[in-house]
Amino acid sequence: MAAAPVWSVDPRTGNPREQVAVEATAEEVDRAVRAAHAARGALADRTVRAAFLRTAADLLAGAEEHVIEAADAESALGPARLTGELARTAAQLRAFAEVVDEGAYLDIHIDHEDGSRTPPWPDLRRYKIPLGVVAVYAASNFPLAFSVPGGDTASALAAGCPVVVKAHPDHPATSELCASLLRRAAAQHGLPEDVLTVVHGFEAGVELVKHPLVSAAGFTGSVRGGRALFDAAAARPTPIPFHGELGSLNPVVITEAAAAERGEQIGAGLGGSMTMGVGQFCTKPGFVFAPSGPAGDQLLKSLTETVSGTGSGVMLDHRMRDAFVQGVAERAALPDVDAPVTPGAGGEHTVSAGFLTVPAGRLAQEGPHDALLEECFGPVTVVARYDSADEITAVLSRLPGNLTATLQIATDEAAGGAAGLLAELTPVAGRVLVNGWPTGVAVAPAQHHGGPYPATTSTSTSVGATAIERWLRPVSYQSTPEALLPPELREDNPQHLPRRVDGRRA
Repeated sequence: MAAAPVWSVDPRTGNPREQVAVEATAEEVDRAVRAAHAARGALADRTVRAAFLRTAADLLAGAEEHVIEAADAESALGPARLTGELARTAAQLRAFAEVVDEGAYLDIHIDHEDGSRTPPWPDLRRYKIPLGVVAVYAASNFPLAFSVPGGDTASALAAGCPVVVKAHPDHPATSELCASLLRRAAAQHGLPEDVLTVVHGFEAGVELVKHPLVSAAGFTGSVRGGRALFDAAAARPTPIPFHGELGSLNPVVITEAAAAERGEQIGAGLGGSMTMGVGQFCTKPGFVFAPSGPAGDQLLKSLTETVSGTGSGVMLDHRMRDAFVQGVAERAALPDVDAPVTPGAGGEHTVSAGFLTVPAGRLAQEGPHDALLEECFGPVTVVARYDSADEITAVLSRLPGNLTATLQIATDEAAGGAAGLLAELTPVAGRVLVNGWPTGVAVAPAQHHGGPYPATTSTSTSVGATAIERWLRPVSYQSTPEALLPPELREDNPQHLPRRVDGRRA
């Protein structure tokens, strides 16, 4: 039986553009993983790894015109958005090169022998080592930053782990192009090109997570697909860590005082955030608490004007478009749900933005309105009109885990009752914002892009310097002669790495 072809498809028309590859067979996945496994030793040198990551960033930036052209043809995200995404992707690679150079991620601890303690301490030296081959499942909505050259790949390579990427079917040509650039960067530094490999196909993704030489996996996508892979990772004879980002509502609480103080500004900001990228950001504010009464009405008027002025957009593929159209129709048909701006089909290949409103009391208990508490991927948000703080509390207690939660407060609330609301939002999400909007995730050391399930399947972040921790495990050496110790743990610290010695930072 011939392998199924992998086509690059234009989402603006639904027409195939070119055949890029064929879906990988189980045997081809096995060869890719075994080749990656064999390349582990070549990544051991931290200096070479850092140089490789910087060269990969340079090659991506140097091929900007071709990469953006390919990504736009397959995603319809537009050159402006993709130019920014490419810059972010290159910056991530360079940032992880700096992480590798600094070496703090190794988390080195040295405790010298101390017989005066009870019980006595032997000489102990601890640091972190790479897990092994990492499987990365590329995201649909970021063909660069969360795909082949994205944060999962960059952080895994920085940790010293070879990567096999299961390409997303929405952008196979972009995936192959980016893979070729990263493989060329590896070769320039004497590394095997197989430190980074791409495979295509649904079955290839299943085979990948089951492969006995795969040591960990990173995923960004749907709850259904991610949970299936998560369960497969746990069901292996040797379970592996599965760091999945599966879905998020990203609730927003707008206090009555905030709505009264700047309702027009908040409505416009909400409209811009929820329609950004045709509503296809994982951090899109998809559920909003707005007060009943005149202040909330004014806010919704501003939101209506902003969303009404947003033109139709092309989603990443027609399957997502159809799911969006069906999803908003089902939600709009529920009792007491209104659509001040009706979301749905904007044309044969496009969608139109909109939002739904519902009394918050409808969501306080289990029922058919629970669909409003589930993510609807695309340019729509649900506004729950509340009459009291108790209604906010009741609905917040029913929300699933989220990547973000946002609190909009008035100027004089910062030192007052807002602390209680902030405390209620903190258990719901991994990143809590005040008077901002969640779309846009800064690639910074203090960033946390993760949250309680189903936002993510682990407590780790997929963005920022600490994303490297997902691909490492600690090991301690006890009473080991100096000559046998890894260089990172030797007494003279030849690499000048940051570490804690006898409990103190050295």
